[in-house]
Amino acid sequence: MSTESPELRPAPAAHARAHGALEAPHANQHGHAHGHGHAHGHGAASQDAEAPRRPWTVLALMLAAQVMVVLDVSVVNVALPSIATDLQLTSADYQWAVSAYVLLSGGLLLLGGRMADLFDRRRTFLTGLAVFTFGSLASGLAASPLMLILARGTQGAGAAMLTPSAMSIVMTTYAGRQRATALGLWGTVASMGIAAGVLFGGILTTALDWRAVFFINVPVGAAVLAGVLRKVPAMPGAGQSRRLDVSGALTLVTGLLALVYAVESTTSHGWTTPRTLVAAAAAAVLLTAFAANERKVTDPIVPPATWRIRSLVSASVVMAGVTGAVVGVIFLSSLYLQQVLDASALVAGLEFLPLAAFITVSAAMASKVLPHAGAKKLIAAGLVVSAAGALVLASIDADPGYLTDVLPGFALLGLGVGPMFVAISVAAMSDVPQEESGMASGLLMTGHEIGAALGVAALTAVAGDLTTRAGIITGTHNAFWAVAIGLAALLVPTALLPAHDPAAATGHGHGHGHGH
Repeated sequence: MSTESPELRPAPAAHARAHGALEAPHANQHGHAHGHGHAHGHGAASQDAEAPRRPWTVLALMLAAQVMVVLDVSVVNVALPSIATDLQLTSADYQWAVSAYVLLSGGLLLLGGRMADLFDRRRTFLTGLAVFTFGSLASGLAASPLMLILARGTQGAGAAMLTPSAMSIVMTTYAGRQRATALGLWGTVASMGIAAGVLFGGILTTALDWRAVFFINVPVGAAVLAGVLRKVPAMPGAGQSRRLDVSGALTLVTGLLALVYAVESTTSHGWTTPRTLVAAAAAAVLLTAFAANERKVTDPIVPPATWRIRSLVSASVVMAGVTGAVVGVIFLSSLYLQQVLDASALVAGLEFLPLAAFITVSAAMASKVLPHAGAKKLIAAGLVVSAAGALVLASIDADPGYLTDVLPGFALLGLGVGPMFVAISVAAMSDVPQEESGMASGLLMTGHEIGAALGVAALTAVAGDLTTRAGIITGTHNAFWAVAIGLAALLVPTALLPAHDPAAATGHGHGHGHGH
């Protein structure tokens, strides 16, 4: 990603530890703390002897900013019914309130990582923080669905700059055991994504108002900005030796926006209407332009040779599909729990805690099994178990209950998902040269974010009307069947993964965090 030393290379992939907890972070005894990039901790003791200890103030500031990013991915799910009441959201508006954030965050992630490499890291961080905080304020002030969606997109664009630069600042500031500790704390923030986001959103929505889930970011953002200006020095990047691929980032994001709009439009306007067809054609043209652009520019955000790494491409497809399924289930379940089972926002937040617990526990168990079973087998087993969970949710009868119907589905889903996210990044990196791990991990994380956006859009299209109780009952039934079928279909790209993964065999630990 830059001409800097390998120690700074994880910065572009920092999002791997940034977006909450669809996985549990963990590190092995050799000191490795891996996101979807590789932040190496070899020789921590010798580095400690050379590097002076740094105060933890910088880490505290970076973590405070990252907490906002983590929470704002999932916090909106529980608040959606309250937002819908105030702003009269349609089914399409529901999914855009979630998709706008992750689509802009994921689509601009690689560009944000490159900015953190090339330019002053502190300046890039402050720019991302300012954009994110402004987007939060605008979201809280939203008086219409369009204003909310645009503001959520602004938050995502800010997060795409904020997160990679925050990780880069942490990696640059600390060394040795301090760096290992910092990465562990970063992973802890990541691991609280689902649980803390939905619970925090439920508390604020119940005690105050849905707007509070966004307004809370404003004073926190202002405090972090002031602290960074006082405590974090300027951190120049690699300069202009490499260029930003702005054209690639823009064609990718606009192409994905057009694609999500086309998917959503199939429900609201039909498959063959001019609006749907034009959106689909625009998506095809823009994404083709992105592919052509990457072959022409000097420093593409995704080098063309990347697509020839079978393990990385196959794992990224699986990552996108699994993330889309899980985020879609959480999105639809938030509506189901509140609109069908009559749970309050707070109770709904609490009812998601078992799902987060099952994901965390199963991920920790998978890290022990991974060196023996291999990533490919773990992913396949996880897909089968997760698909069974989706079938349980799809089979809820006319007299539903949380303990008897929803919780068993959550349990199976969590037990399948946890091992998969641990194993997917191991499989993805198995054929990637070490010097390209930052780029590859950024691509995998981009697939994660884009998968989330497309998953919510596709399942909303399958579900149809989400504005009435009857519509939610019928729609979630159909959507959960689609999830089960989609997870089963992912066995095909899983079969293309390598049979062996050297990273697992040597005992590398991979910590990950995604929260939606």
